[in-house]
Amino acid sequence: MIGLLQRVTEASVTVDGERIAAIGPGLLVLIGVQPDDREANAERLLERLLGYRVFADEAGRMNRALRDTGGGLLLVPQFTLAADTRSGTRAGFSTAAAPALAQALFAHLVGSARGAYPRVGSGRFGADMKVALVNDGPVTFWLEA
Repeated sequence: MIGLLQRVTEASVTVDGERIAAIGPGLLVLIGVQPDDREANAERLLERLLGYRVFADEAGRMNRALRDTGGGLLLVPQFTLAADTRSGTRAGFSTAAAPALAQALFAHLVGSARGAYPRVGSGRFGADMKVALVNDGPVTFWLEA
């Protein structure tokens, strides 16, 4: 499972003109699911997201995690993260999980996140989403679990 983590000052997801999720300062994470991923991968990724130190401490060093700051967590499904881009000029998607598996694992991740952390929003699997964000730093990390 892939998580493209971005530290943001704000982020939101809009579907069909309706804002379905928004956060202030925190993390926007685009989620890609690969064919061999299981619920254990989702659990591991969630632990990493909540504990990954990307926020500044008093000395300005990235030593604080989302759990330390109490910021928002916005999870957005994005199957293109798992694309095969090694050759040619068009991505292949044989390296991405089938939609049924990806949807189930994304739902599991969101459910686990909501059970473990109080401020969680999510995009909508399979929807044409408009994602807006203000990247803080910019700080962006690619995490795999």
